[in-house]
This record gives sequence, C-alpha cells and structure tokens, in this order.
Amino acid sequence: MSSLPALPVLEVDRLSVSYRTERGDLKALRNVSLQVPHRGIVGIVGESGCGKSTLISAMIRLLAPNAQLISGEIRFRGENLLSLAPESMRALRGDELAMVFQDPMTSLNPVLSIGRQMRDIQYRLKESKADKNARSMRMLEKVGIPDPQARLRDFPHQLSGGMRQRVAIAMALMMKPSLLIADEPTTALDATLEVQIIHQLKALQAEIGCSILFISHHLGVIAELCDHVVVMYAGEVVEAGSVREIFHSPSHPYTRMLLACDPGGITERTKVLPIIRGFLPDLVDLPAGCVYRDRCDMATDACAKQKPELKDLDGRNVACLLTAESS
Repeated sequence: MSSLPALPVLEVDRLSVSYRTERGDLKALRNVSLQVPHRGIVGIVGESGCGKSTLISAMIRLLAPNAQLISGEIRFRGENLLSLAPESMRALRGDELAMVFQDPMTSLNPVLSIGRQMRDIQYRLKESKADKNARSMRMLEKVGIPDPQARLRDFPHQLSGGMRQRVAIAMALMMKPSLLIADEPTTALDATLEVQIIHQLKALQAEIGCSILFISHHLGVIAELCDHVVVMYAGEVVEAGSVREIFHSPSHPYTRMLLACDPGGITERTKVLPIIRGFLPDLVDLPAGCVYRDRCDMATDACAKQKPELKDLDGRNVACLLTAESS
C-alpha cells in the first residue's frame, strides 16, 4: 500500500498586501498564490519591484508599519501564519521557519562574536555553552569554513563576504528548520563563491530534509538549485511550473523576455544586450487589463480590457490571455 504524498510545507493562497502612501494605497501584492512542497526547492524570480521582498516579509510577519494585509492566507504546515498570536509566531522563527538575508553584514551583529551569535540561535536548547559551541563548529564545518573553532572568536568584519554568507546559512540551518527562506543570498558574491554556496546549500537541504524558498534575480542560480519556479511581475504571479518547463518552454511573454535578457543565454557576440522595454506600472494607479501589456510585444486590444487569471495549462500555471487562447 502506497503512502499518501506529504502536504506542502508552505501554501500562499490569494495573498494581497498594500502599503499606505501619501499618493494612495500602493498595491504591492495582488492575489499571489504559490506552494512549497515537502523537501522541495522553489525559486521566485522577477525584476526589482515585483513584490518578492513584500512576499517574504509577509511570510515571517515582519511587514513595515504602513503595510495592510488585504486578503489571503499563508499556511505553514496547514496553520495560517497571519492569524497566529505574536508569541506563537516568534516561536516558529529561527526554529521551524528560518531565513538567510541578502546582506550578511546587516543581518549579523557587528559587535558580537560569531560564536556568541551562533549560541544565541540555540537559546531554546537546555545545553551547556560547550555543547552549543561544539554544535556551532560542526555547522560551520558543513558550510565549508576552515578552522571553525577560531572563527567562533571572530567578529563579522574579520570575515570575507563569502564566509559571512556561509555563517548566515549555518545559523539559519542550525535548528534544522522545516522551511528555509533565502533572500538573494548570493547576489553580492563572485561567480565562483556563488556556485560553491549553491552546491553546499543543496547538499545541506538534502541532509536536513527541509524545504527551501529561494529568491533571486539570477536565472542560472534558479536553474541550478530549484525544482520549481514562480515568475512574478509587478505584484502578481504570471507563470509557475517546473524548472524544466519554464526554462525550456516558457509560456508567458514576460518569462520569455526574462530568459532572453539572461547573458548566459546569449550565444552570439553583440554590442547591445537585450532589454525589456518600458517600465513597471504605477502600483498606486494600476492600468486596466493585463498588468504587463504596455511592455508586451504580443499585446492585443483584449489585453487592455480583460485581466488574465492564473490558470492551469498542461501542469503549469500561466496568466496570459494569448496563452489561454492558443491552448
């Protein structure tokens, strides 16, 4: 008798978030839905302003004071995070729900040693300082930091950018969380370090058995690390599917343009790199119809009148009128 498939670790269901501004409500997220499977790695990709940071801030309940949760749910192992009491949410952070931020220099405390900060992560464990230091050293070894005992005495400014990011990953995985959220953790690193950290992150994920939600601008990193991809544009999900589907046969015009603009995919010498023409729409005063139509080379009159819904098309989700008509 076969066992039932595990439920998704994270489910975002039609989430909408706005920010109160002097000009009016800035609609940062609108009806965003996605899932992170058990032991799966999901990548979120999109240009700046697509809503990635707002999405993860909502997940960990650390939104700005002027943010408004308009609608939707964020279910972590079946429990809606948005309805949890503050103390219950604090109990999840760092233990079951961990995060690696983009810049480790701002996420690590500059006046505390690495050892002190790694011990602080283990504050829920009733163990001695020596036991916590031993666990910290083992974790630093796993992320490839040499001489971990000496590194525990160091302060963040004494480490290179790559080593600081490894420390941040080690701290996030210290308590073996069910879900790790990684917010562009390799953006500030050179290509060689980026590849090393991606491989280590994938190996640690397999060892710990956690799920990962990975946010990045780098399509090559998404292709290397992730199983599934969610493409966001101007606060909406426009396409979602497996890495193979999205990278080999993208359906949404925006996804195709993102891939065309990736320098890694350019095969011929050129003096002019491809770009996506135009600008993101004004999220305070959104246009009617498709939010991408002003930048889309395939837009029709219908795109200005009808808003496309995210629909299941042959196993992937796409929000495009033209794709729906041709299927």
